[in-house]
Amino acid sequence: MLTGFMHAVSAVGSAGFLLPVMAVVYWSVCARAGARGALLLGGSMVVNGALKLLFHDPRPYWTDPSIPGRQPLESFGMPSGHAQNSAVGWGYLASLGRRRWIWAGAAPLVVLIGVSRVQLGAHSPGQVLAGLAVGVVLLAAALRAEPYVVPWWTRQRRAAQVGLSLAVSLTGLAATWAALRTLDGWMWPATWRHEILAAGGNAEPVTLEDGAAAAGTLFGLLAGLSLIQGRFAVAGTAWQRAARVPVGGAGALIVYTVGLFLGTQPFQTFVVQALIGLWIAAGAPEAFVRLGLAGRPTPVLTRPGEEREPVRP
Repeated sequence: MLTGFMHAVSAVGSAGFLLPVMAVVYWSVCARAGARGALLLGGSMVVNGALKLLFHDPRPYWTDPSIPGRQPLESFGMPSGHAQNSAVGWGYLASLGRRRWIWAGAAPLVVLIGVSRVQLGAHSPGQVLAGLAVGVVLLAAALRAEPYVVPWWTRQRRAAQVGLSLAVSLTGLAATWAALRTLDGWMWPATWRHEILAAGGNAEPVTLEDGAAAAGTLFGLLAGLSLIQGRFAVAGTAWQRAARVPVGGAGALIVYTVGLFLGTQPFQTFVVQALIGLWIAAGAPEAFVRLGLAGRPTPVLTRPGEEREPVRP
């Protein structure tokens, strides 16, 4: 019973859960909040992947036979990705509200997610605390920089924004590659390998695949948001907003399924995840408009001589 509950709690702190949540917020609730939350998660995923390779710290059940391995995990444990991403994702959503009860709900949830990772044997307390610290620092830095970075970014031409999107993602991928280089000649210790296999995992050679996936997702989101800006309005009836979710989800699933046939090399992985990010940020909103599930923003009327600004959904 307790283990099942901890698995459920752990799941809501994963990037695989939080990124779809941000996509739904972006599509159907508040485009600005969902878009920036998704970008924060994309950046957090890149940072976490690089740090895991840099520290290449074992998970507790790999080295301590008394700790049961309740999840088949082959990635390293420092810092905890669930703790880091939950601090970024749930922390960002809580920062949008001004009421104390929102923080009162988000903070215990983030803590409980960290506890679940320890209880499941996936992380040590130190790895969880490190993940929380990295997540809080990333969130604080992003909130501090947002008022300066976003206006500067939106002043650039769309082509420049797409180029910058690629540069940012490739910089993150380069950092991950540099961290991977520290593992040249590294082999899985026999005890680690045994525990990973016993838990149902595969102790394969460490590659750039996860880093390429995170960097590709970040590029797709950044580029897609740069392309779609000013062309999608969240406003709509309840049924329109609800109908966007299965349409958007189906599109992402199709891209993912096609990507399974392309292989798992870093380049293919980067491309597939970039296409998923592009679909979430730009393809799905454009499809919503074409299907009559969403509309275009209404331009702001200005007086002669005043600069026209797009309406933010």
